[in-house]
Amino acid sequence: MEARKVRCREIAEADIEAVSELLTRGFVGRTRDYWLRGLHRQSEREIPAGCPRYGYLLENGGRPVGVLLLLYTQRIEAGEPTIRCNVSSWYVQPEFRNYATLLTSMAQKNKQVTYVNISPAANTWPIIEAQGFRRYCSGMMFAVPALSRTEPGMRVEIVTAASPAIPGLPPADLDLLRSHADYGCLSLLCRVGDEAMPFIMVPKRIKHGRFPTPGMQLVYCRDTAELVRCAGALGRFLLRRGRPLLIVDANAPIDGLRGVYSETRGRKYFKGPNPPRLADLAETELVLYGP
Repeated sequence: MEARKVRCREIAEADIEAVSELLTRGFVGRTRDYWLRGLHRQSEREIPAGCPRYGYLLENGGRPVGVLLLLYTQRIEAGEPTIRCNVSSWYVQPEFRNYATLLTSMAQKNKQVTYVNISPAANTWPIIEAQGFRRYCSGMMFAVPALSRTEPGMRVEIVTAASPAIPGLPPADLDLLRSHADYGCLSLLCRVGDEAMPFIMVPKRIKHGRFPTPGMQLVYCRDTAELVRCAGALGRFLLRRGRPLLIVDANAPIDGLRGVYSETRGRKYFKGPNPPRLADLAETELVLYGP
């Protein structure tokens, strides 16, 4: 095989079918429809100017032999616009692994972008750290929020893609809740008095023992202090829907939540100028592709 036959380029709309087939072969347990759904969602998103819509692929003889998905989004950090990129699913056919660095070098070339990896396999942690990524999340809290106290007068409401303006909720928060409801997430609002606190979650089954336990994974809240404050109301709301557990990114046990903290899973990394905060996985692979 000659090196000149392998090249790295942006994924185009015409590559979607071939890319989905390649990822289906590379990720056991993920169906072709799973990848097509996520790629279709990527095709409809707003992305920052100059950023690739899907990511990059390795091509040999006109066919994809490797792929790295990238999800770009523009954010406001400390009042300033920033760009974040979720470095997502990576697969290269075994016979072309020598060229895999072409993908990673292309994916991390913009020093103004903050890159995040939210689902690294444990065996890749040393490799990711050698590439300059730093850990920002060490594990997960598996909480039973229904065991927390409920603030008097607090109520929980579902926000849909069609929900109208909500008093006390900034338009940016409402837009986030609406867009993620459209992705299939559970967008919730905790209200007490004149306050409105947003939360976004996705269904998750926690594997422990013979029978998986149904739960929810927290995608977004403005601050973990708001989560602790609303935990009782949220927990009872979720319990009525058969979801007793809530999974929350954490670096230690969270005061005010009853549950178990573990570092066996949930590690997350970043590289770039703006360290991510915990409890903000909006517009990532967890949302667009699913857990």
